Amino acid sequence: MMSNLKTVIWPKVILFGDSITQFSFQANGWGAELAHKLARKCDVVNRGLSGYNSRWGKILLPRIINTQNSADNNIAAVTVFFGANDSALKDENPQQHVPVQEYSENLKEITRLLASAGVSADRVIFITPPPLHEAAWEKECILKGCSLNRHNSVAGLYAQACVHAAGQCGSDVLDLWTLMQKDGQVGRLLSGSNLGHFPHSQSRCNVTLVVKA
Repeated sequence: MMSNLKTVIWPKVILFGDSITQFSFQANGWGAELAHKLARKCDVVNRGLSGYNSRWGKILLPRIINTQNSADNNIAAVTVFFGANDSALKDENPQQHVPVQEYSENLKEITRLLASAGVSADRVIFITPPPLHEAAWEKECILKGCSLNRHNSVAGLYAQACVHAAGQCGSDVLDLWTLMQKDGQVGRLLSGSNLGHFPHSQSRCNVTLVVKA
């Protein structure tokens, strides 16, 4: 009798991005919150890559998601969360910096690659880089013996580019850079190695917004 039962395979929600995604499954992280929210509905798969920018993410994506046999993927949605490293200042951090125009094109290419894997643009959710607490990050830079290598205003330019790219692709977008400053959350961002990693209240808010998207 039992052998006639079909295996239940949940559709997948893939979280694709940099360290803000990779570490999102830590206690009270936004990825962990999302997995809890979607329990028994979808499997939430973490494909965050600490230190990565959109240029490197675009190259690696075909190795993460099968673009040859899209029927096997069973993907309900993909979040694309790059920009925090792309927006590093070129003179201070040339390894991670990606020019804003290239960043925009990389996001569009990621959408095209996802489409080849059977993930249509309306199932892609772009997330902009979050705002930067410059004072806290500058202290961390000084401890490492380097100058401030990011500016909040520059992160804002990349957030605008992300919003624009999403509109061109027909994808949803979560503009964290704007929303978190509107809600006064930027002052509560963790500094140091957790740059841009969110307090619990913001993680829960992010999850609510992603689910709505």
